Amino acid sequence: MDMESTATAIGVSVPVIRFLICFIATIPVGFFHRFVPGGPTGKHLYAAVTGVVLSYLSFGFSSNLHFLVPMLIGYVSMVVYRQRCGVVTFVLAFGYLIGCHVYYMSGDAWKEGGIDATGALMVLTLKVISCAINYNDGLLKEEDLRESQKKNRLLKLPSLIEYTGYCLCCASHFAGPVYEMKDYLDWTEGKGIWSKSEKGSPSPFGATVRAIIQAGVCMGLYLYLVPHYPLSKFTDPEYKEWGFWKRLSYQYMAGLTARWKYYFIWSISEAAIIISGLGFSGWTDSSPPKARWDRAKNVDILGLEFARSAVEIPLVWNIQVSTWLRHYVYDRLVQKGKKPGFFQLLATQTVSAVWHGLYPGYIIFFVQSALMIAGSRAIYRWQQSVPPNLGILKKIFMLVNFAYTVLVLSYSCVGFMVLSLHETLTSYGSVYYIGTIIPVALILLGNVIKTKPARSKARKEQ
Repeated sequence: MDMESTATAIGVSVPVIRFLICFIATIPVGFFHRFVPGGPTGKHLYAAVTGVVLSYLSFGFSSNLHFLVPMLIGYVSMVVYRQRCGVVTFVLAFGYLIGCHVYYMSGDAWKEGGIDATGALMVLTLKVISCAINYNDGLLKEEDLRESQKKNRLLKLPSLIEYTGYCLCCASHFAGPVYEMKDYLDWTEGKGIWSKSEKGSPSPFGATVRAIIQAGVCMGLYLYLVPHYPLSKFTDPEYKEWGFWKRLSYQYMAGLTARWKYYFIWSISEAAIIISGLGFSGWTDSSPPKARWDRAKNVDILGLEFARSAVEIPLVWNIQVSTWLRHYVYDRLVQKGKKPGFFQLLATQTVSAVWHGLYPGYIIFFVQSALMIAGSRAIYRWQQSVPPNLGILKKIFMLVNFAYTVLVLSYSCVGFMVLSLHETLTSYGSVYYIGTIIPVALILLGNVIKTKPARSKARKEQ
């Protein structure tokens, strides 16, 4: 069966099939990274060359030219202007990414089942920015740094081959997860947690097989559900004739269907990172100790689908990008000695929206996310103010927060999927903007009804 017949059989385009073949190939390519001769230099060359080749096979020659631009921006800024290289790289690399988003209008291609190189460019942009910022942090006094800055800062400039290998390492080049230059260098050179120890070398095979099985299940569920819950239904006259609850339930199922696609992609990336060894994140304290592979984890499926609060969502969805946003946007907007507030949350969500693309649906979704999280925090504060002797009321608040999270997430994510302003507002309006009104009402009530955490009787007596 040729590629065109295969694509027709599973209902995708030929470019998508080509991408999927190269994407899945990152698993064996990651495995062979373990056996590359020539020490660290050989491994850096292998990472760079395999990344370039798979990018070319997936997206064509122009993709590598696009990747070269932010890579050069980051490296030149580190060489020429170390004192401000982080800010310079952030502004210019993000500017180039936005330009590519506007030129290619990638969201329309993704929505219709197409593919292009901007997804990989998005990952690369975060990598070069974090590398430049960490090199900038290497100039600062250690006592002025947060723990994450101390861990990730770079005291010396990475060599060009180290930098290229880090940027194009194919195990994460296509869809992430994002990782730090410091971790990449330690892994390549066998230092830190990757150095030889009495506990031996952790076997990646069990964790890799689990990730591959998870990917297969997720893809199967996506292919089964997507014909039943197409996005085109939101503008279908039949949808407008449905009642409120049926429209709301369709929004939930459409979002659930779309998430299985992301679960599949991240599971494949997880398998590639794990089998290369880079996914190793240390040993458990159990006896005997077991290897942990959290560095590669980008989603906690059950954690997201059953999130008890909207605050938990960034901790279980696109985990490594959420971590990046916290370290390089959210934390750095908080002034020393002050607590973060809604401004830091909104600014972080806005950066995330722009990173995804300049579609109205993305912007609206991430503003909605900020409102959703702030509303969930209000419910949580009320929950914490309940005295210990009213345990049933506390559980009711927990249930309310869970239901609120499911409702507002299902409503909000429609914008992320349909992208256009008209379709987003039409779908939101079809359920009377309930997912916007409730969070705003909770935020306002939270500012009116001030609460303090309840203290137990024993604590009071102390």
